[in-house]
Amino acid sequence: MAQMATEVTVWIGGAAGDGIASAGESFAKACSRCGYHIFAYNSYQSVIRGGHVCMHIRIGTHKVYTQGDELDYLVALNQDTLERYGKRVMPGGAVFYNTDKFQAKPEQIGKNVQLIGVPIMELAGNQLMQNTALMGALIQVLALDPAGIRSLIKERFEKKGDAIVQTNLNAFDKGMEFAKTKCQPGGIRIGSGDSKRRPLAGGNPLIGFGALAAGCRFYSAYPMTPASSLLHWLVRYGVKAGLLVKQCEDEIAALNMAIGAGHVGVRAMTGTSGGGFALMTEAIGEAAMTETPVVIVEVQRGGPSTGLPTKTEQGDFFQVFGASQGDFPKAILAPRTLTECYTMAIEAFNLSEKYQCPILILSDLYLAERLETFEGVQITNVPIERGEMVTQANGDHYRRFLDTPSGVSPRALPGTAGTIFTAATDEHDQHGIVISDVFTNPGIRAKMMEKRMRKISAMAKELKPPQLEGPADAELTLVGWGSTYQVLLETQEVLAKENLKVNILCLATLWPFPAEQVRKILEKCKMTLSVENNYSGQIVKLIRMETGIGIQHHLRKYDGEPFELHQVVERAREILKTKPKESTLVSVVSDEGVPADFSPIENPPIGAEAARQH
Repeated sequence: MAQMATEVTVWIGGAAGDGIASAGESFAKACSRCGYHIFAYNSYQSVIRGGHVCMHIRIGTHKVYTQGDELDYLVALNQDTLERYGKRVMPGGAVFYNTDKFQAKPEQIGKNVQLIGVPIMELAGNQLMQNTALMGALIQVLALDPAGIRSLIKERFEKKGDAIVQTNLNAFDKGMEFAKTKCQPGGIRIGSGDSKRRPLAGGNPLIGFGALAAGCRFYSAYPMTPASSLLHWLVRYGVKAGLLVKQCEDEIAALNMAIGAGHVGVRAMTGTSGGGFALMTEAIGEAAMTETPVVIVEVQRGGPSTGLPTKTEQGDFFQVFGASQGDFPKAILAPRTLTECYTMAIEAFNLSEKYQCPILILSDLYLAERLETFEGVQITNVPIERGEMVTQANGDHYRRFLDTPSGVSPRALPGTAGTIFTAATDEHDQHGIVISDVFTNPGIRAKMMEKRMRKISAMAKELKPPQLEGPADAELTLVGWGSTYQVLLETQEVLAKENLKVNILCLATLWPFPAEQVRKILEKCKMTLSVENNYSGQIVKLIRMETGIGIQHHLRKYDGEPFELHQVVERAREILKTKPKESTLVSVVSDEGVPADFSPIENPPIGAEAARQH
């Protein structure tokens, strides 16, 4: 008797080049079109072919916030995937594999798990049909409607002609028929979706979409994972909105081009990851001193140096916070959801022009590259605030950097009659004339510094204040920022079912830091637990630096993978039950099915001896 569940988790694993991402995305899209909620996360390596890749797809009849913990159905495209995850498959689930590639053994899986070997050559006559045929078998065993995946097959291959489309449809149908006649129905089933068709996207496309909605007309970048997909999305879709995309020779050029575009009145943005951002830091100071609006997206990955090119981390806050020398106004926004990726992109452009300074959006691979269903965003009546603009000079004494009560000076675009000015990166007076060539004028320096820094107070008042989410009398407060938000939300839901009260303080505005609001919230908390994807606890340090309040307990993860739900739930539950008086620090690591000290050099795969010698 099949167990009817409210969610099912499918993992598709193999090597880079096996088409895992495309197969997984097609499956996720098909499920979303049937009215299911989807969360998909692809754990992949930086090699083009080979290595280990596993896409985690969670399907729910309700909103699913993370990739989940349990494994119900495994599609193993190679022996390595079966060895890593075969024993994890839940009773009632199944393992699918290609019998032409390898032979699986019952002892490699758990009890009450079907081992479904699909003879691809016999069914489809071509190994290129492997993923399509296996999808057919999976759909049949799960008892899902095949119409969605069939329509996606047509969409995907229609440019290659009717023959290719029909070949893939035949392979899919034969995979379904094989499972229908040779296999048992899956012991874990999911109820019907609600038939509502929801958008399915990731954080980078939503930042790009928000930028276009905000009127961004210039994007410059040098490709760097995991920011590259933002570049790819804007190249594909931005032209329809009048966006000019420039791939530059390096990140130095990328930001300087964006600043140049902002200087002449074009809404401009650039994007990179930590290594590329390191090259941008001098130009950030240029934007600050010349009071030029620009938006910079920094999508974090594991560091330092080139670090973990295709893995996630929250390790770059202090790099972004301290970028360029000296004090200057800026904002650092850390979106927590796909919707916030969109709305914060719009907000970033408005803040940048209104306060004439760089605005930084701090995301990470986990948020940027996952696939998730959401309820959509507001695409009409998008607020556009360009700040104070001078369209006609009043006399012959235009002062571009006029000392005003707000610190925001009247901005004129080059070419406006009677508004010639110098935009110098040296300290300057209200006209832009450099004050440090012959002698430094201490009074003017102080006056201009104070003028610029006055912007921060007004900007801080515009930013959304932090909120405590959940019961006010909770025994434990989970503290985080950015992409950890949804695992905290789901942790709260799980513990609530156990009558354990937890609330959440997850920050989206990191700078200007809302010190007073955060202090008032934390002063009322009974116990606190920080949850961060980094080694040093960067949000903990920022909170203590700005409020004087220390977070009591700490949970950290820096292995390149995002938090798994059970890791946060188990730690929060333990603290709630034991109530330790002393501060605790725990780090967790994901189990990828290999020894912690495994090295491909020390443990070469078969046929790798020549590679090791080189």
